[in-house]
Amino acid sequence: MAAYLFSHFIGDERNGEQIYFSVSRDGLHWQDLNDGKPVLLSQTGTCGVRDPFLVRHPQTGTIYLIATDLRIEAGYGWEAAQENGSRSIIIWETDDFVHWTKERSCEVGIPEAGCVWAPEAVFDREKNAFLVFFASKVDGKHRIYASYTNDFKQFSDTFLYMEKEKDVIDTTILEDDGQYYRISKDETDKRLVMERSDSLTGEFARISSPVLDHLVGVEGPEGYLMPDGKTWCLIADRFQTREGYLPMLTDDLASGSFRILSPHEYDMGKTKKRHGGILQITDEEYQKLLTCLDRK
Repeated sequence: MAAYLFSHFIGDERNGEQIYFSVSRDGLHWQDLNDGKPVLLSQTGTCGVRDPFLVRHPQTGTIYLIATDLRIEAGYGWEAAQENGSRSIIIWETDDFVHWTKERSCEVGIPEAGCVWAPEAVFDREKNAFLVFFASKVDGKHRIYASYTNDFKQFSDTFLYMEKEKDVIDTTILEDDGQYYRISKDETDKRLVMERSDSLTGEFARISSPVLDHLVGVEGPEGYLMPDGKTWCLIADRFQTREGYLPMLTDDLASGSFRILSPHEYDMGKTKKRHGGILQITDEEYQKLLTCLDRK
């Protein structure tokens, strides 16, 4: 893999809750595509999408983009979004990043759920299927629920995947050397919590991380391998201060030790990027995206 594609939304303004693309060669310096305008628009469900996540099928090569069905710009507020929001996720798919299917809505939330937020997916080789996980508020508390799918059309029965003492949302999972690292937003103090397990559905143990413990007011964690194939970049959306994404590097996820980058070491691009997902892409895919979507 030679480059990266970042799918994200930009905010609560009109058309801010749609799908935007940016690309990068090194994973740290980003170029906005399509003149900073949405690349994909949802006309299904709430007609808005947040928290997009990209995943590639390891066997077929098909790329799926999944997102929260939510439009705060509609004016109903956050309480309604949590208590009476959509129980579906919005899904696109493509084989070339240029020609996308029309978005579709798939209900994955349990009947008691008030919302389905920040869906992500990881391929479970033991099950030969994707584990799709997301946050739902049930009985006054946010928990992480999950479901299995082979095609992002048919989903297994949804089950409780993770519960903490307090609310938890925005979970991402990284796989490295046979271990799974789960990073989630603890809604109690708006910090990130990191855990590890050798099984996607096994017991996760917390990893001590002084850097993450001291970061307050962050959400939307995402992680990806850097071009050297050994360094991990973890990014977190500083929503509280509205400063945008903050990148952190480590060459050992198990250590919980991260180095926060200085502003001169990265460039997130012109548009303010909100909670999104990053996928490694090939040089050919990178060039195709530039050709089709870089209109400068």
